[in-house]
Amino acid sequence: MPPIGVIIGGVDFKDLTIVLKGAVGNAPAVTLNYGNFIQVVFDFAIVAFAIFMVVKALAMARRSHETKNEETPKTAEPTKEELLLIEIRDLLKKNMTDK
Repeated sequence: MPPIGVIIGGVDFKDLTIVLKGAVGNAPAVTLNYGNFIQVVFDFAIVAFAIFMVVKALAMARRSHETKNEETPKTAEPTKEELLLIEIRDLLKKNMTDK
């Protein structure tokens, strides 16, 4: 990730360690390499953010494309129930005004 390395100043966390036990004779030192974990998490966060932005852009483009292709919805014919309710309403209004 050279561009990211330039942005953060070339910081590399892989060399960060905690020495638990020093080297004795031919036995190497026992170390806890926490810098490697930090570097992997940092790299993962960068890649995850980049993928998130690409997926978000694709979703916006798809949504924009779908709205352009939508036809204006046609008004639907009233159902039989709606026609009956309209007729009842009109009859009730007529009866109220006749009184």
